[in-house]
Amino acid sequence: MSAAFSDVEFMICQSARLVADSSTVFVGYGMPQIAMILAQRLYAPDIIQVYEYGAIGPEVATPFRRNMMADARNSYRSYSWTSMNTMVAYAQAGYIDYGVLGAAQIDPYGNVNSTMIGGTYERPGKRFTGSGGGNEVASLCWQTILLMNHEKRRFLPKIDFVTSPGYLDGSPRARENAGLPADTGPSRVVTSKALFDFSPESHRMRLVAAREGLSKADVLGEMEFEPEVATRIEMIEPPRKDELDMLRNDIDPDRVIIGRP
Repeated sequence: MSAAFSDVEFMICQSARLVADSSTVFVGYGMPQIAMILAQRLYAPDIIQVYEYGAIGPEVATPFRRNMMADARNSYRSYSWTSMNTMVAYAQAGYIDYGVLGAAQIDPYGNVNSTMIGGTYERPGKRFTGSGGGNEVASLCWQTILLMNHEKRRFLPKIDFVTSPGYLDGSPRARENAGLPADTGPSRVVTSKALFDFSPESHRMRLVAAREGLSKADVLGEMEFEPEVATRIEMIEPPRKDELDMLRNDIDPDRVIIGRP
């Protein structure tokens, strides 16, 4: 029987297993950052993490501390410490394999809202921190991995604001026609219940794996739109002991991000 774990730990462990070693990863704050530290410690020692403020290739110092983005701990042993403009230019030139981002809302084509919910842009019901570098990451990296809690209010046919582009309206070459690089876009959506990829034909989200003990109905029942479904839905392996030990004892012992089971 597996140990108890939080939804956040589940998403972090899923994400850490997805990146290929020796790849370059543009990392967002929070869950994405913890996931990539875990990936580098256990699965992909030669990934090159890059951050929007300019750090290239850090071995992020742990334990994690709140608001440590852009400080010396986050930049420990970096190859270089450049600028936001330089990092985005590298992404635009095709040097960044993955972007890893969080999201508040998502639509069937992987468009992401992390800006505001309800009301208007000028007078929103709730405003978030916004894009940061998220738009550039989703626009320019070859693949984008998105992390988000699996709640019905987050999976919508139409999101309140498009902060970062997925496949836009899903039509052929929609991204290219909008001026974005060819053959880029979201590749995986990691949630607290499931894993999705995107259909190469329709560019709609596609359910490919579910958390142990959950059925297709359990997953789809917490979405306001119906994604495509793979012929075979795999079972996602729960977090392993070595993953949980690394997260809880080394990376985030104060549980700033991972929370408690």
